[in-house]
Amino acid sequence: MHQAEVTEYDGCGKCLLGVRRLSRKSDTTHSPEKQAEQVIKASAEVGAHIIGWADDWEVSGATDPFKRPKLGPWLRGENGPYDGIAGAAVDRIGRNVRDVLNTAYTIHEKGQTLVTADHAGVWDLNDPNQESELLIKALGAQLEHRSTKRRVQDETARARNAGEPSNKLTYGYMYARLPNGKVDKICLHPEASKNIRNVARRILADTTGNVTISTECSRLTREGVLTPHDLLAVMSGREPKGSPWTYMTLRGILWSEAALGYLMHNGKPFLGKDGEPVRVAPPLWDRATRDALIKKATPKQGKKAGALYGRAAQGTKMLISVAYCGNCSERLKIGGEGKYICKARVMGLPGSQKCKPAPNMKTETLNGIVAEWFLTEYGSGQVLEKKFIPGTNYAAQISELEASRARLREDRKAGLYDAPDDQEWYRQEYKRMGEKLSDLKKRKETPGRMTFVPTGETVADKWRKAKDDAERREILHEFEVHVKLFPGRSRDRVKITGRNVYELAG
Repeated sequence: MHQAEVTEYDGCGKCLLGVRRLSRKSDTTHSPEKQAEQVIKASAEVGAHIIGWADDWEVSGATDPFKRPKLGPWLRGENGPYDGIAGAAVDRIGRNVRDVLNTAYTIHEKGQTLVTADHAGVWDLNDPNQESELLIKALGAQLEHRSTKRRVQDETARARNAGEPSNKLTYGYMYARLPNGKVDKICLHPEASKNIRNVARRILADTTGNVTISTECSRLTREGVLTPHDLLAVMSGREPKGSPWTYMTLRGILWSEAALGYLMHNGKPFLGKDGEPVRVAPPLWDRATRDALIKKATPKQGKKAGALYGRAAQGTKMLISVAYCGNCSERLKIGGEGKYICKARVMGLPGSQKCKPAPNMKTETLNGIVAEWFLTEYGSGQVLEKKFIPGTNYAAQISELEASRARLREDRKAGLYDAPDDQEWYRQEYKRMGEKLSDLKKRKETPGRMTFVPTGETVADKWRKAKDDAERREILHEFEVHVKLFPGRSRDRVKITGRNVYELAG
C-alpha cells in the first residue's frame, strides 16, 4: 500500500487522500501498483503529499463514491480532516457522469482539491474549459465502462483455462489480497462460512425432522443474516435489499461442489491435467458431509406435496407445530383474536367433523403454561451440543475419487479423449485412479460418530437467550415437547409431554 509514501496530516492545505479502485472483475489496465504510481506522481507535481489511501477492492465502478466502503467515509466527513483527493484518472473517481460531477463539486464546494493523473495540475471547476474537460472525461468513462464488460468476459475465459478462480465466489468465501491489491488466495469469509457451516451442522444433527432447509431459511431471515446477494452488495459498498433467504438459494449452497473448495465452471468442478477437480480454496466441509446433506434434505417418497420441502412453521408463534387439539389431534392455528384454536372442523378436515366445541386459549396464556412446565421439568439440566467427530475419512476420499473417475468416464463418452494422445492419457489416469481406489478400500475405516459436549449453560439459560418465540419453538422440538389442548376453562385441560434428550444422550 506504499506505506512509505504516507505522511501525517499537518494542515498545510496539501494533504491529499489517495484513491484507488478495482472492480470485482480482473482489470489489468488499472493495476493497484500502476494506480499508486500515478497518484503519487500527480500529487507531487502540485506540491501535495498523500496522508492515506482509500483502496476499494472488489468494488464496481457503478457504485456511488459516497457509498464505497473506503472512500465513502472520507467523503462523508467521518474519517478526519484532509485537503482533497488524488486519483489515477477520472474514471477511478466514478464511472458515470453523475457520480464524477457529484463528487467533484462536493469537493469543490468544500474548498478542497481534486487531482487526477490524467489532467495537468489541480482541477479548477471555476474555469469553463476545465469544467468542460471534466465533463468529457466523465462521459468517456461512462462509455468505456461498457467496453469493460467485454474485457471481463475475455479475462474469465483466460482464467478458467489457466485453472484460476474468476467471477464471484460462492457463499462462504472471499478473496484475500496482498497489500499491493493483488489477489493472493481465496479464503473463508469469517461470518458467512460460520453461518453456512452452522446450517449444515443443525440439519445433520437434527433427529426430529423439524430442522430442514426451509426452516433454516426462515431462521436466517428472522435473524437478519445477509443473503449471498446482500452480502456481496455490502462488501461492494452498496445498500442491501433485505431479501429473504429462499429454499433454492440455500439448497444450492449446501449441495454445490463449490463448497468443497473446487474451481467451478458451468456448475461443475473444473478438472486439472490429472483428471481430478482443481481445488482453489479450503473446503467448507468434505464430500461425505455434502453427500449426507443431500441425503438428509432430499424429499422422501410418498410425502404430501406440501411437505416435500420440509416447510417451516408459519410465523414466530411459539407453539405452532407443538400444540394440538385434544379432540381431533390436528395442529392448533392462530385465530383472529390472538388465540390458539382448532380450526380443523371448519376447514372440513377428515376425522374432525365432531370436534365441537373446538378448544382455544389465548396465546400468552398457553405460552406461559408451557414455558413454566418446560423450565420446571428441564430448566436445571445441562445443555449438551451435538458434534460430529470425524473418523479416518477414507470413505470421503473414496467417494471423491469415484466421483472424479465418473466424470472422466462421462467426458470420454462425450468424445473428449478420442485423439490418440488423449486416449493414452485417459488410460493412464483411469488406471491411476483405480489403483488408488483399490488401496483406499483395503484400509481399515474408523467411522465418524456423533458425540455430546457440555456447553456450560443450563437449559434455562438457553431458553432465556433465545432471540424470539420461533427459536424457543426449536428448543421445544428438540425435547420433543407435545402439547394437547382440550375444551374447557381450567389449566388442567392442557396436557404436556416431552423427554430429556440430554439424559438419553448421556
